[in-house]
Amino acid sequence: MFKNQPAGLYVLSLANTGERFGYYTMLAIFLLFLQAKFGFDSTVSGQIYAIFLALVYFMPLIGGWLADKWNFNKCVVSGISVMFVGYLVMAIPTDIRSTSSLVILCCALALIAIGTGLFKGNLQVMVGDLYNSPQYSGQRDTAFSLFYMAINIGSLFAPSVATWMTNIAMHGAGLEYVSALPAACNAYLDGAENAAELTALAAENGMQVGSDIAAWASNYISVLSTGYGYAFAVACGSLIVSFLIYFLGRPTYRHILNGNKEAATTSTKANKVPELTPEQTKQRVVALFLVFAVVIFFWMVFHQNGATLTEFAKSCTSPDSTGWTRIGFNVWALATIIVGVYSVFSLFQSKNMYTKLICAVLIIGVAIGLYLFYQATPETVTGLQPQQYQQFNPFYVVALTPVSLALFGWLGRKGKEPSAPRKIGYGMLMAGLAYCVMVVGSLSLAGTSGAVSPNWLISTYLLLTFAELLLSPMGISFVSKVAPPKLKGAMMGGWFAATAVGNYLVSIPMLLWGKMPVWTIWAILIALCLLSAGFIFSIMKKLEAATGDQPTPEAQANALETVEDDAI
Repeated sequence: MFKNQPAGLYVLSLANTGERFGYYTMLAIFLLFLQAKFGFDSTVSGQIYAIFLALVYFMPLIGGWLADKWNFNKCVVSGISVMFVGYLVMAIPTDIRSTSSLVILCCALALIAIGTGLFKGNLQVMVGDLYNSPQYSGQRDTAFSLFYMAINIGSLFAPSVATWMTNIAMHGAGLEYVSALPAACNAYLDGAENAAELTALAAENGMQVGSDIAAWASNYISVLSTGYGYAFAVACGSLIVSFLIYFLGRPTYRHILNGNKEAATTSTKANKVPELTPEQTKQRVVALFLVFAVVIFFWMVFHQNGATLTEFAKSCTSPDSTGWTRIGFNVWALATIIVGVYSVFSLFQSKNMYTKLICAVLIIGVAIGLYLFYQATPETVTGLQPQQYQQFNPFYVVALTPVSLALFGWLGRKGKEPSAPRKIGYGMLMAGLAYCVMVVGSLSLAGTSGAVSPNWLISTYLLLTFAELLLSPMGISFVSKVAPPKLKGAMMGGWFAATAVGNYLVSIPMLLWGKMPVWTIWAILIALCLLSAGFIFSIMKKLEAATGDQPTPEAQANALETVEDDAI
């Protein structure tokens, strides 16, 4: 996997890791921040969350257009700078429950979305440009798998850091986070007669409210909001690290910074891309738009991780975890498991005995480490916060990527690897299965409150990750392969636009939250997944005929060589 890769890949990937770490640190607590600081219900907070996500994925359209007219490198640097200002504005304490604070927040979110648009897509273009030379052209797909892993390494640690920052503020003020308290405090300040409920919740967690309930409630919300602000400040710091990596590593990618249009023209001539007939162009564009229609619904159901799944973690899931899965809430235990997975794959794939010996030692160390983690973890892990569940998805992505590569490499060797459209269809089915788990886990709930086992969410994130690995990398690869040469930019823009629409639709289940049984919300998402999968399978022959998206013998050989010969 790591063989024959240009040094620039690692520099750009690490720069992206820093930026994504900051972004997911903010996103892990964003919904909770809106509900705590401003007292928004699930409907309003869900709308703001969805609009922000849609902007984040829409702005790369404009950022890519600007880079074509201006410069990719300058857009990336400008994007880091603009995002830094946005996170900094979010980190500065402002009054709780005020209109002026909300206006300031909206300005900060706009800056983050604009900065992401300048940074995200254009950095990916720069990664692709590293592979225009014949020396590296055969490693492009593997490179984007590594790049995708780097994103998830950054997001793996983000929820834990957000939790640590929150706890620093809360414990410093002698307070404890209780998921039901922010809503109870805001309700009291809005005039609700819930003083008994509020004081009882506080007392159960070792806090004394005192005679001035309003002052205590305001202070609780203010301190919690400050803790979230600490997490936003961490995002600022991560962008500084990202910029330093990008700037200091410049010599490794300097050769792709100038003459983008000239390089693209030269690359096209060198590769002798055949001209498509108008009919072939139309077929490909139609095929891509059909795929985009499915992708919209995938991102709608997938990005519930920061919306209804976070709401479920807050309102319907026990804050305590028992059993062996409890060590999953220790991010260092998850990182240790990842090291073990890669060591096992490297042990079997490497042909170097010295490498095999190192891997064997690492595996033994991982086994000892996990035993120690398990022994040191209390029988019951208490005080879990909703954002902590969001570390499971990136953990699964990083840990399962070598499994995915090995599986498809093995299928490729046998000539049975599914086409990209089929993988997308299977991804939708897997997403539907994930929400079947949520249906079962929600049947015992009365209303939108309860204390079900954390294992329901942990299992759901595992299945959603399988769906993501089938759909997201495959979809990007499909677009880059199938798009007519003269429309590659527009078609990649179409992918981002479909993602943006899907992210806005994330708000629909949040609109339904509290208005119907929780399990019916998951059932609606299942129905959307099944309808989308049925649609793409019904047009599968048309897609494959229009795109020629079947694995060639050469591609199968390359996949086999990657899986069997590379040391992970």
